[in-house]
Amino acid sequence: MRQVRARKLSETAHQLAAGATDILGLALDMGYRSHEAFTRVFREHLGFTPEQVRAQGTCSRLTLAESIYMSTSPAKTLDNPRIVTGKPIILAGLAERYDCQDPSAIPAQWQTFGAHIGHIPNEIKGVAYGACYNFDTEGFCDYLACVEVSTAHDVPAEFRTVNVPAQQYAVFTHCEHLAGIRETIAAIWESWLPNSPDKAVIDVMLERYGPEFDARAGMGGFEIWVPVA
Repeated sequence: MRQVRARKLSETAHQLAAGATDILGLALDMGYRSHEAFTRVFREHLGFTPEQVRAQGTCSRLTLAESIYMSTSPAKTLDNPRIVTGKPIILAGLAERYDCQDPSAIPAQWQTFGAHIGHIPNEIKGVAYGACYNFDTEGFCDYLACVEVSTAHDVPAEFRTVNVPAQQYAVFTHCEHLAGIRETIAAIWESWLPNSPDKAVIDVMLERYGPEFDARAGMGGFEIWVPVA
């Protein structure tokens, strides 16, 4: 719901910057009963009043929650991966189950989990992970937005923990914007794996977000670790 509200406020900000005059009408469309209530929430989230955004005629000074569109088309090019043996790790975070063809709610899941990063008991700081596991024959899997922990003791009650064993991985580097992740994953499964002597293992596939990754901008690069044998 926080993500939905942020998106609606961002769309309203664009309308105001374009010159929308009926602020009360925009407030009512968003479910607020008064101009004052809408203005209070708008200012809390975006740092400016609706009138100020309209007067500025631009959203350039605002931090907006923009849509992220993810393509499923295979990437045109894919560098060869490095093959590594990963150590056993314990992951802890928030999990949701998805249709693999529609993971569009994952950004909102990360937004919720992001508030916990840096405050999780026994957290090994500096790296975050996305873990895909529990794949079924109908095309569904669990996705865990998570960090590594030294022990699963004392993690928040709403968290799920996953023990990842020592495993050989093909590690691919994704250097572009985060929104292109599905193109890279599609290229791995549709282009690289069918032509590789390595075979995929149905286990925990990892996205590894190191300190160089800027979660706010979606840039900086990250790695996709595919278990192989």
